[in-house]
Amino acid sequence: MKLPELKIGNLVAKVPIVQGGMGVGISLSSLAGNVALNGGIGVISAVEPGFNEPDHFRNKKEANLRALRSYIQKAKEISKGGIIGVNIMVVLNTFEEIVVEAVKQKVDIIFSGAGLPLRLPQFTKGSDTKIVPIVSSGRAASVICKSWHKHYDVAPDAIVVEGPKAGGHLGFSEDEIDKPEFQLENILKDVLEVIEPYELIYRRKIPVIAAGGVYTGKDIVDLIKMGASGVQMGTRFVATFECDASDRFKQAYLDAKYEDIQLIHSPVGLIGRAIRNQFLIDVEAGKKKPIKCMINCLKPCNPSKAPYCIADALINAQRGNFDKGFAFAGANVYRISEIVPVKKLMEELVSEAELYF
Repeated sequence: MKLPELKIGNLVAKVPIVQGGMGVGISLSSLAGNVALNGGIGVISAVEPGFNEPDHFRNKKEANLRALRSYIQKAKEISKGGIIGVNIMVVLNTFEEIVVEAVKQKVDIIFSGAGLPLRLPQFTKGSDTKIVPIVSSGRAASVICKSWHKHYDVAPDAIVVEGPKAGGHLGFSEDEIDKPEFQLENILKDVLEVIEPYELIYRRKIPVIAAGGVYTGKDIVDLIKMGASGVQMGTRFVATFECDASDRFKQAYLDAKYEDIQLIHSPVGLIGRAIRNQFLIDVEAGKKKPIKCMINCLKPCNPSKAPYCIADALINAQRGNFDKGFAFAGANVYRISEIVPVKKLMEELVSEAELYF
């Protein structure tokens, strides 16, 4: 049986797969454009997109906005009419400016997490840009829905619910990671219950997109049968030729073993999942000292106490310099064995899913 399309308002993705936004510089125009070209929803990361601009350090805000404009336009060109989104974290110091720029560039969807995007509708009102919060609990979904309904008379166009097997920064405490009630299938159920009254109020479906540890076509089908309208996948898309990361970054995914995957305490106060390397070993051993902030990217970061700059470490990793950085990755990264074209990955996921659907 054929996989259902993913419909978000008037947008229709032929394949119900959202490519997760991954920063710094892991999902830019090449990856996002090619995922959209092949029927999914491609997503550009808005975390320091201007890191390769010559004036990034001395003129950070303009460099980031300039680069974001370029990546959106390039992704649109590659996608040939496909759906392009931007992932904008609430904790970014320039959150509002980036949202305004994304809307100005007529991006199809803004995905927003790492905090509650309570004011997001204020900046997208009157535009065709869809707004999709990323949550890790039914409670967070409830807070957002109530706030948007009360203050802006809108509901989310869709919601991404991200479980604890995701890569990067997580919306869970270390104690919650392995507890049954916080696993994706359970928080998916919670979010589906939260949106029911808002679907009645606004007389439309609010698609819920399941994320975190989604790896196979069977995973996609299992989550759709639980009530999800689609899935978000990040780790699988790093292992593609079109991914914007360096070859050395991708090689770190190929080399990762099960025992290499670890939880870290990020300088911004969040738990994250990453691939263990010497840089992280040195952090644990206290060999990294507080730094002078050059980027000032995230609101929760305190450079006087941070043992390293998270943005700097991720930029170094993106470029393949793992002496000064590390790679975020999902819990299933150890299963990756080859780099493939986006087209092949999408086709394989769909073919496998349709065997089980």
